[in-house]
Amino acid sequence: MSGPSPTRRPATLASLAAELGVSRTTVSNAYNRPDQLSAPLRARVLEAARRLGYPGPDPVARSLRTRKAGAVGLLLTEALSYAFRDPAATGFLEGLALACEQAGQGLLLVPVSPDHVDVTAVHQAGVDGFVVYSVREDDPHFLAVLERPVPTVVCDQPMNVEGVDRVGVDDRAGMLALARHLTGLGHRRVGVLCMRLAAGHNDGPADAERLASITYPVQRERLAGLRDGLAEVGVDWETVPIIERFEHSPEAGQDAAAELLGAHPDITAVVCTSDVLALGALKHAADRGLKVPDDITITGFDGTPEGERVGLTTVEQPLREKGRVAGEMLLERGDRNKPRHVLLPTELAVRTSSGPPRREERFFSGW
Repeated sequence: MSGPSPTRRPATLASLAAELGVSRTTVSNAYNRPDQLSAPLRARVLEAARRLGYPGPDPVARSLRTRKAGAVGLLLTEALSYAFRDPAATGFLEGLALACEQAGQGLLLVPVSPDHVDVTAVHQAGVDGFVVYSVREDDPHFLAVLERPVPTVVCDQPMNVEGVDRVGVDDRAGMLALARHLTGLGHRRVGVLCMRLAAGHNDGPADAERLASITYPVQRERLAGLRDGLAEVGVDWETVPIIERFEHSPEAGQDAAAELLGAHPDITAVVCTSDVLALGALKHAADRGLKVPDDITITGFDGTPEGERVGLTTVEQPLREKGRVAGEMLLERGDRNKPRHVLLPTELAVRTSSGPPRREERFFSGW
């Protein structure tokens, strides 16, 4: 009685070369440098590899030999799902993926928690460079990225990091244009819903101390633009209520709008530092029976497809273009020693969610 047949060992690069009667370099080129072989010869090598069970060169060994991982790391200090549910992040990710695709590079998402200081994921990421997507100035994961001997491009924030490329928009100028639109309509009683300003969970009013310690420069610049615009018509910034939310979601915006309007019912315009928060504010207004913009004006910042669909007045930024430019800056860096800073344009999109302040008698009658 015969025993079980021996398991055939997988082919190796050397055994495949021997089988074909070619050099090991020829087999390697079929995978790594196909332009070095004729099309028929490469097809013959790949067909033999399939038949003999050769899986191709070991990617780990190849990266050790070439010191190249063939991938770009995207540092995202949020849960992994954030990249696929936040519309601004999704637009940016699409543009970055297109740049990687065109360069024949992979894309590795390195999501880390903003609440934790464990930087192991950054240290262990097998990448040739990092794109850092919108993190605070003192983020430990970003500092860990800077310790790696690989090129880095920052999108949005932090700003003005020595020796690091950056792509972003002029957030201050964009919000100033929006502020002038609102003051031109006659608004003077304005409230703000903003994204997180610094480390720690602060779900509530942002007091003077919190505003003085902002470590998310994008939020600092957007608030500064609004402050500048209101100052032009004599509105004291200290009288403007600002509600902060740690989570960035429509639900957070809805909850924040309820807190803001509950505490300050005289407000005629709610300025949100993102479209996502503004969408939540619109939901709260609808649930409360408020007409937009007759009873309340609501604005955003980013220019997301959903904001456009519901008629949100906002500041549009080129989200997909920002990701594409960030990827190209990293992948086409070459031997350049000096950092590049690319500032992309914003555009004020005036839609149906903004209008003149409601009449005083409408306010005093309880709306």
